[in-house]
Amino acid sequence: MTTYLSLFRGINVGGNRIVPMSELKSLHQALGLKDVVTYIQSGNVVFSSDATNPAQLARQIEESFAQKFGFHTQVMVRTSAELQEIIANNPFQNQPEKEPKWVAVLFLTTRPESSALEDLKKTYSGPEEIYLTGQELFVYYLDGMGRSKLTLPLIEKKLKTAGTGRNWNTVLQLQKMMLR
Repeated sequence: MTTYLSLFRGINVGGNRIVPMSELKSLHQALGLKDVVTYIQSGNVVFSSDATNPAQLARQIEESFAQKFGFHTQVMVRTSAELQEIIANNPFQNQPEKEPKWVAVLFLTTRPESSALEDLKKTYSGPEEIYLTGQELFVYYLDGMGRSKLTLPLIEKKLKTAGTGRNWNTVLQLQKMMLR
C-alpha cells in the first residue's frame, strides 16, 4: 500500500469555495482510500491506497469532488516518495539567510516545457527567486507571498499548467503525516 497526498487548488481561500475538511475526508473514504487524514483548511489530505497511478487517482478525486460539491477544482496527487524527493530538492535548503516561512512550493498538474520558466522570468522581474525542479516550482518570496506581484494566475499562465501552493512549513508537516 502506498501513502499519497492530495492537494486541492483554490478551496477555502479568502472565504470562497468553502469545503469542510471532514467532507473531504469522507469523499476520500467513499472512494475506498484508507487511513485518511486532513491537515489545515487549505485542502491537504493524506491517505493510503493500493492504486499505482497518481494521475488516475487525481482524476477520480476531482470527478467525485465535482459531483459532491457542484464545482470543479484541480487536485495534485503525490506519493510519499515524491514528496521526499521534492523536499530533498529544495534549492533554498542549507541557506540560513532564507527563512522557511517565505519559501513556497507550487505543486503543478503537469511538468512545464523547458522554455516556460524562461518565459516567466522574462515577463516578471520581481525580487522573488524562482526554481523549477521537475513538476514543482520553488519560490522564495522576499517580502511575503501576500504582497507579491508573482501570483498563481501569472505563474499558471506562463508555465501553461495549473498548480497549488503550500508554504515550506506546511510541506514539512505533510511529510511528517505521510511517514506516520
